Amino acid sequence: MAIVAAAAAGCHRGQHAFELDELGIADLSEGLKQGRYTAVQLTRLYLKRIEEIDRRGPQLRSVIEINPDALAIAEAIDQERRAKGPRSPLHGIPMLLKDNIDTGDRMLTSAGSLALASKPAPRDSTVAARLRAAGAVIIGKTNLSEWANIRSSHSTSGWSGRGGQTRNPYVLDRNPSGSSSGSGSAVSANLCAAAIGTETDGSIVSPSSANGIVGLKPTVGLVSRAGIVPISHTQDTAGPMTRTVRDAAIVLSALAGADDRDAATSAANGHIEPDYTRFLDPNGLQGARIGIARQLYGWSEHVDYLMEKVHGTLKSLGAELVDPVEFPSHRKWSGAEMEVLLTELKADIAAYLATRGATAGVRTLEEIIKFNEANKAKEMPYFGQDLFIKAQAKGGLDAKEYVEALALCRKSSREEGIDAVMDKHRLDAIVAPTNPPASRIDWLNGNYGRGGSSTYPAVAGYPHITLPGAFIHGLPIGVSFFGRAWTEGTLIKFAYAFEQASKARKVPRFLPEGTLLAS
Repeated sequence: MAIVAAAAAGCHRGQHAFELDELGIADLSEGLKQGRYTAVQLTRLYLKRIEEIDRRGPQLRSVIEINPDALAIAEAIDQERRAKGPRSPLHGIPMLLKDNIDTGDRMLTSAGSLALASKPAPRDSTVAARLRAAGAVIIGKTNLSEWANIRSSHSTSGWSGRGGQTRNPYVLDRNPSGSSSGSGSAVSANLCAAAIGTETDGSIVSPSSANGIVGLKPTVGLVSRAGIVPISHTQDTAGPMTRTVRDAAIVLSALAGADDRDAATSAANGHIEPDYTRFLDPNGLQGARIGIARQLYGWSEHVDYLMEKVHGTLKSLGAELVDPVEFPSHRKWSGAEMEVLLTELKADIAAYLATRGATAGVRTLEEIIKFNEANKAKEMPYFGQDLFIKAQAKGGLDAKEYVEALALCRKSSREEGIDAVMDKHRLDAIVAPTNPPASRIDWLNGNYGRGGSSTYPAVAGYPHITLPGAFIHGLPIGVSFFGRAWTEGTLIKFAYAFEQASKARKVPRFLPEGTLLAS
């Protein structure tokens, strides 16, 4: 493996300077307000960037489809601004959506699978509808780990039958992580102002960590899942993936809200903030009690070393660290989470496909399995569908095994997990490294699962934010803050304070395969 000094490592051939590099939503919104840009100009610039970086040049393959109506939408948004002014900070801002989020337009919603790639969805998901209502310009869909990484236990994150392999913009043979891999890679490479990802367990925070960006997984129920290809109604959620904490707060403000199409959102009443940017406080860590979850360390000596520097930054910002804190239920639910996910997948995918009607082409998980077998050369050239087959064999949502597993997961992750630790130590949040540095893409052996901090907040349905914390040999490492349900504002406050002090984000340089930078 080549190791080169940072100063000697150049950009990938074909990469050009981009005038919108690292500009945030607030920067672009101010540019629109001052007349330096129009929505059409921004859209053209990002579409050109996608052509140069995603389709040619490094060929990230993070964008699975371009919205053919993007420029027309941008023109209409510009006309509205001239006539009435902006609707919100997202008015005229180009964004990308993960390809498991329905859009009732000419784009497909396929979850990366050819089984759903025949006709568009009949209507917008609530997420898409809320972004359009805020004035955002949806310029395309991002690639993902097919079926959000629930098809096979040997899958390679970032690969789908429809979109191929997404690559990591820092080093091109490194895995972008999953399943919101395209959203993570695209945001990091400045192919859009922001993107939306979805998570069941790690699929927002893991690709955000691997691609050096901010990812916010909200409390389940804060953001509607209506019109999103599901895995689990107890763990699924959509959330923002951005380059800054400020941008994540802006996007979350547009997404959060109750929805008659998703019963889980009724629990959010009384917990929704109209503007999450009010929590952006550079002194937000002053006096905060932060627990260090050492049980979620230990899978990388390099990461552990860098996390000690993170701890020092937290202390310098006035946080009181409780080190360590321990989960009494650690790993108690081993196997139970998968029992829940597979059982809910079978039921939830059928319910979702029913909303697609004839546009879906398939009606049940069983029909998807048959489609994959009939199209094995395109759909299963590297890995199979063992998890789909296991899910198909599960009983219904009243099955004893499922009911017991769900109860165990909730108790272990909540009352005996996050809530127990935070009560015992009077914590405001818990900190841990998000993931190891990105491993190499490996179609033969699949993903390398070496640890991470996503499972406790994922199983509990509690919020989790990650942001860049450090780099190891040119690869980003994310720092995670998570805590109780409905504490998005608190986590945003802590993450923003850390971000402003650390300034850890680095622009990716699309380094050639086999490259690691000297630390």
